[in-house]
Amino acid sequence: MGENEEIIRKAEKRAEDKLGFYIHFAIYLIVNIMLFLIWLFITKGFPWFLFPLGGWGIGVTFHFLAAFVFSENLIYKKMVEKEIEKLKRGR
Repeated sequence: MGENEEIIRKAEKRAEDKLGFYIHFAIYLIVNIMLFLIWLFITKGFPWFLFPLGGWGIGVTFHFLAAFVFSENLIYKKMVEKEIEKLKRGR
């Protein structure tokens, strides 16, 4: 039963991470579309909306990578394995 609970816990964590990304991405799109429309209909001139679009876009990209590509937290697992090996060798 413990193994089943662990699988459920991991599945819930993955689903939570993915949902968090989807919400973040939806807000990113809505806000940046609004900023583009403000620029288009009110200010024109220099395309200032590209700064928040690009800066926030970097954050959204990292959020995507964390939720979908590195969802198993590979770096953390490697660090734990390395520490286990050190402890086994008596360091």
